[in-house]
This record gives sequence, structure tokens and C-alpha cells, in this order.
Amino acid sequence: MRQRWDAAAAGWEAERDLIAAVNAPVTEALLAALAAGPDDVVLDLAGGTGDMAAALAGRVATVIATDLSPAMVDAARRRGLSGVEHRVMDMQELGLPDGSVDAVVCRFGFMLVPAPARALSETRRVLRAGGRLAFSTWAAARQNPWATAYGPVLIERGYQEPPQPGEPGQFALAEPGTIEELAHAAGFDDVSVTAVPVEYRFGGWEDYRRVVTGLAAALRQTLAQLDEAARADVDDAARRRLERFRTPDGYAIPGLALVMRASA
Repeated sequence: MRQRWDAAAAGWEAERDLIAAVNAPVTEALLAALAAGPDDVVLDLAGGTGDMAAALAGRVATVIATDLSPAMVDAARRRGLSGVEHRVMDMQELGLPDGSVDAVVCRFGFMLVPAPARALSETRRVLRAGGRLAFSTWAAARQNPWATAYGPVLIERGYQEPPQPGEPGQFALAEPGTIEELAHAAGFDDVSVTAVPVEYRFGGWEDYRRVVTGLAAALRQTLAQLDEAARADVDDAARRRLERFRTPDGYAIPGLALVMRASA
């Protein structure tokens, strides 16, 4: 997994402004749920290229920005944020003392770990009593057509295996009930989940293809392994799936995130 995210880091850094703009409603919802104060130490899990760290910098005493991928951590470090410590860290094995942080935030990370229950237990361990957790995941695939143009096409044509139950992935924590159950099992209280709409806008098909293949290293690798005719067929089928979202300016494709807040 680490190698896959290292391979994707350049694409995430290149599209950082677009990702930040699209996910701005999610970022704002996370900040509101976290309610971090100026004296707080905040742990940012699976922080990628540093969007949440940038949003928190200057608002809190210290941000510990982490990611499993050294390449992602390097990209976040290049932002030169003040009051931010950058560390390579696995969410399932946090190298921090018990009760050492005031709040934990994670934008789109918990659904990607093999053992989210373990990651939540570790999160609970490092939070002080009364500390806050806020994290986001994606709602079901049917509610996120921006992310599902290629997957069904590749599965239908036998180029990709369908996701298995319990397997980590973009939609592994797509149900509020599952999120609430995991959080309560890890020892969190006052758990609530809120839906937050987003919208991806692209000037045309080539913009969409550039972005999604730049962000998803596994997709890029799968497409690269196809011959030219097969790749053109997959591209055409994926493009047709987006036609209902075409506008005079390109594409406007909806999505839906889930934002969870809880107390330790």
C-alpha cells in the first residue's frame, strides 16, 4: 500500500489546488466538528499533501501531520507550513504516547486502512480524555459518480476484480451505521455522522481523465497494461458514463462525503 501511495503522490501534489477546492465543504465541516482551539495539539492522520494541515496551521498550537507514504509527507513538507510537524506514520500503529494530543482529524483515510477498528482504537489511545475526533469518508459509490466512471467498466471487461466485502477502499466505510458502530466499539462517545455534498467540475473528458488517472496509481497502472484498442474502448465506455453530467462548460459531477465527529 505504501508503494502505491508513493507512486500517486506526484499526481496528488500536481492537482492539489483542485482537490482542495472540491473538498472545501468537507474541510470546513471537519474543522467545525473538531472545534480545535489555539492551545491544542492536533494529529492529522493520512494527511496526504497537507490540505488539512494547511487549514489548521495558525489556528492551533501544533499540527502533527502524518501519512503512511514518505512521498506524501515530503509533498506536505514542501508547503513550508508554520507550526506543523511532519511524520511518516501508520494509522494502525501510532508512534505517540497515550493521551498526548487534544484532537485528531482525518480526511478520507480511515476507509483505506486494512483494519479501521484498530486505527480507531489507536486514535482513541492517543487522545486525551475529552479530546475530539473528526474524520470523513465517502458515501456509497452510487452517490459518487465522479469516482466511478472507470471501475465498473474495468470489472465488466474482466480487467479488474470487484471489491470484496471488508476490503479497504474508497467506499469501505460508506454507511453511517458502520461508522458509528466502529467508533463506539473503539470507546468514543457523542458519535454523529453528517452528509456533506461536493461537486467536481472538469472542462472536458481529457481533464477528467488526467485528474483521475493522476490521483489513482492503480488505475493508471491498469490502463497502461492494456493495448491501445482495449484502452480506447475502456476510455470510451467510461466517458459515456459521465455524459449525463455534461454542461455547456464541461462536466459537473456530484459526490457525497460523510463527516463523523466524536469525543474521547
